[in-house]
Order: sequence, then structure tokens, then C-alpha cells
Amino acid sequence: MMPTLVPHACGGCAVVLALSMLFAQPTPKPYVAVIQKVSGTVGLYTEEGRSLAQIKVGNFPHEAVLSQDGRFLYVSDNGVLWMTEDAPGSNTISVIDTAVMKKVGSIDLGRFHRPHGIAFAGDHLLATTERPFGLIMADTSKRTLVRDFDVKGKSPHMVIPAPDGKRVFVSNTDSDTVAVIDISTGETTLISTPARPQGGVFSPDGRRLYVATTNGNQIAIIDPVTLQVTGTIPTGKGPGRIAITPDGKTLIYNLQFEPAIGFADVASGKQIASVPLTGRPLSLTLNREGTRAFTGIQEQDQVVFISVRQRAIERVLNLPKGSGPDPVIQLDQSQKIQRSSK
Repeated sequence: MMPTLVPHACGGCAVVLALSMLFAQPTPKPYVAVIQKVSGTVGLYTEEGRSLAQIKVGNFPHEAVLSQDGRFLYVSDNGVLWMTEDAPGSNTISVIDTAVMKKVGSIDLGRFHRPHGIAFAGDHLLATTERPFGLIMADTSKRTLVRDFDVKGKSPHMVIPAPDGKRVFVSNTDSDTVAVIDISTGETTLISTPARPQGGVFSPDGRRLYVATTNGNQIAIIDPVTLQVTGTIPTGKGPGRIAITPDGKTLIYNLQFEPAIGFADVASGKQIASVPLTGRPLSLTLNREGTRAFTGIQEQDQVVFISVRQRAIERVLNLPKGSGPDPVIQLDQSQKIQRSSK
């Protein structure tokens, strides 16, 4: 005789199944990393603004750059809030693994303190330093300092690699020059610019370098062959960081003293639009498609997304109180994100 199968209810089983399905959901991938200067952290956020991780780095981080494969984020641990402060600051670069969303190491810069602008020139990681004034090169595989360069100026701020990776252009903010450094020979040449040069960007064809000059209220146009300023584009008040659309037609920059985000037409050499903001923008970066700009408003703990096409605010992310956001770095979302174990 066959046994009789009696069905029975199991509410607990349904709960367990639902929970297992919930926890089986993959961890969302971060869309951006925000360098949170005041809190000394890097926040990883989804496109909608959900916080996925708050990663402690050194004191007062200022700038960051992604490795070429998008896996590691290198963060300059400057150690002071404002570049005008007279203090020794820190001497490390923090290394964040974006796949596991953790800090995995640091690069000791020895006697070089207050790293600021940071970029890759080919396989070389380069960073400006403010104590003493200089440019350093680091080996990312060994996480060691391998070389330094004389910038022949005061307060080196941002480093802009030439497209071929053989030279880098460094804005010497307090001496109104841009240093051109051959990274194989160490030879340095100076270019005079309008007052307080800061961020710069190359045109897509590499034939022009555009440098924002904060006190000059203009963008200097530099010929990277003749090493001469060949023209300027008047802007609003206080341009500091600058980006260019992939088609090379539009420059986008922060205007710290208006406050706003400005747009300039390359062909006409004129500012054509500005987007007003509620607080001072200290940064300006662009997504890879050139469709969205990002800026951090440090004093309001906000990050603003700006539509390049519509020239309008698209989204405002309210970050943790006291975070003090500065630059926003779009991450490589093809990286596989692993769930952290605690």
C-alpha cells in the first residue's frame, strides 16, 4: 500500500526562502567615487545617490585618479584643507580597490608632503607636492616613490599629461606659470600664464591645452609644440577645473566665485552659458560620454550632476553631513563588485 502524502503549511520556510532570495541579490555597483575632503573619506555611490561604502583614507584628501583598468583608485592625502595653509600636511597616496570597496594600501612619499594633483602618464603615476614644491613619480606595483622632478615654480597644483605620455604640464599656481616636464630627461620648461593657473585639459586631437586661470578669469590656450599661450577665452569669476566634450567643441568649467558652472564655445572663443549653483563649486569632472558633468559643493555636502546637453542641473546628491565633497570620479562599472565580509 502506498503511503499517503499529507501537505502541510510552513510559514517559516517562506520567510527563509524570501530572505535567501533577498541576500542573493548582487551588490549594486558604485557609479561614482566622491573625494570627501573634510571627513577624510572616499564615498562610493550609486547613480541615484545610495551610499555603498565610506572608506577612510588620509586627512583632507584632494584629488584622485583611476588606474587604466579601472580597478584601483589613487587618492592624494594632502593633509590640509586649503592650499594656502602653512602646514606640513601628509605624505601618502591611498590605494582603494573599487572591486571590494576597501582601502588596500598606501604609497609613502617620504620627504614629499601635501600631494595634490594626480594623474597617469602611460604607466607612471605622477602627483604634485606642495611641501616641498615638486612632482613625484610612483611605482604602483611596488607602491614606492621612484623619482621626483623640479617644477621651477611655486605651489604646483594640477598635473596634465600630454596625450603621448612623454611630457606632463604642471600648473604652478602661485608663480603664474605652467611647467612642461619631460619625464624621461627631467628637463623643465616654463610657460607664463594669466594669474593662478589651476586645472587643464587637452583638446581631443592633442593640439591645444586649455588651462583655467582662477584670478585671471579666463582660459589660457597653449600650443604644446611652441609652448606659447596663443590666446585666451574670457570666463566668469574663478575658473579652477576644466573639461572638454569628446567632440572638442565645448569647454566646461567651475566658476568658484559666482558660483556656477560655465560653458565656452571653442570655435568662437566665448563663454556661451552658465548654470547657477547654490554654493561654491570646487571641482569639475566629466563622464566618459561627455553628457554629464559633476561638481562638489564642499560647504553644503552636496554633489551636483549637470546635463551638458540641456545645460541644467540634473540631480543633486545629499552626502553625509560634514563630508565636504570635492572631485567626483566616474568608476568603471564593468568591475565585479564583491560583497565585503565582516
